[in-house]
Amino acid sequence: MLRPARRRASERVPTGYLAAVSDLFWAAFGLMLVMEGLLPFLGPQQWRAIFLRAAQLSDGQIRFLGGASLCLGLLLLWLWGPAGG
Repeated sequence: MLRPARRRASERVPTGYLAAVSDLFWAAFGLMLVMEGLLPFLGPQQWRAIFLRAAQLSDGQIRFLGGASLCLGLLLLWLWGPAGG
């Protein structure tokens, strides 16, 4: 069985970095949940209508919307992400 090569002590990722990445992940996940919950909370009837229309889309249309969302999200992360573009 192949095992990944062990890193030398000088190549290991600092513990503080991993904690910062973990904090950033959970903050982003929390923000996503807030954004996802806004429309159902503020306008449940409108949300239901949108959801019913989305359920009628073809697989290709859903894939296109998903791909466009992925590309836009990656672009935003690249432009304004923690690395500073």
